[in-house]
Amino acid sequence: MATELLLKAVNQTSGAYWDPETDDELVCIDVHDETHDVKSFTFVSPERKQFEFSAGQYFKFELGLDNEDDGRCYSVSSSPLRKIAITVTVKRVPGGKVSNWLHDNLIPNTAVRVSGPLGRFVRPAAKKYLFLSGGSGITPLMSMARELADTAETTDVIFLHAGRTPKDLIFREEIANIARRVKGFRILLLPEDIGTERGWPGISGRISKEFLSLAAPDIADRVVMCCGPAPFMAAARKISAELGVPETNYLEESFDAVVIEEAPASASEVVETKSFNVQFSKQGKSVEVRADQTVLSCAKKSGVRIPSSCASGICGTCKSKLVSGAVDMKHDGGIRQREIDAGFFLPCCSRPLSDLVIER
Repeated sequence: MATELLLKAVNQTSGAYWDPETDDELVCIDVHDETHDVKSFTFVSPERKQFEFSAGQYFKFELGLDNEDDGRCYSVSSSPLRKIAITVTVKRVPGGKVSNWLHDNLIPNTAVRVSGPLGRFVRPAAKKYLFLSGGSGITPLMSMARELADTAETTDVIFLHAGRTPKDLIFREEIANIARRVKGFRILLLPEDIGTERGWPGISGRISKEFLSLAAPDIADRVVMCCGPAPFMAAARKISAELGVPETNYLEESFDAVVIEEAPASASEVVETKSFNVQFSKQGKSVEVRADQTVLSCAKKSGVRIPSSCASGICGTCKSKLVSGAVDMKHDGGIRQREIDAGFFLPCCSRPLSDLVIER
């Protein structure tokens, strides 16, 4: 059935391309089980438009469950050279509202609202790479691996993928196949525990300085690209630095909610920098925000509930309606111009120019 739908999409391709400024709907054409708690969902444009994105980018899904702001960002796991469809791979999260809805309810022919592609976690030009992924963090790196396989590009990649047990290693067989097909592509699978797979042929455990120095002796000469749970990335970041990877050669992607921590202003700065009153109409709260602070950073510290993810104007998760007032917003693609024209803004990258009233 999935193959038939994909062939139909190919035959009906309009020749037009997806426009991130105006297009905001995708239709599911296939759902595929990857592991016991991970599924891949494949989508096409209703108008059969083609997609242009870079491996490593993501789409923000806005399902509007229970009329709540529940946007979630999911990296594309398919190759950017497959232009007629995109695939995202989602892990079921205990208590996860959106991921559980996708797993339990999303079936072929279901339409969903999205925005994107977004994100800057893309592969820079380099001679050698080290891909580090933990759990579902493999998705943007899998898009890169599939692209390398599609182009038959000469490469030097070490791909280390970690998971709880062998059965939790997403794309386990496919990455191994890519490693067999693509010269210069090496794969290392690292389950924390072998679980019930007593015949596991490799090692198990967590990433460590000793392990990475053996797996990639020339790590200091590689561009390291990392995505996974926060503890995994924190360990990878620390180990990479200790093994001599320059900060400019270490890139990571994370959708964990963050709060911007801004350095406290000196006494003279406080006197010289004007503050504005920012009201959140739905929550009945107001905070003081200096002209050199972002709305999100002060709101979070004051207990105001605003969904957020990247905190840098990329993902659009914190998008809010500005009822009155003006801001200085320096975003990085997380909001469309037509949304700005309609009065929306991103608190994470906006500083007040006047008193504000926000519909939150």
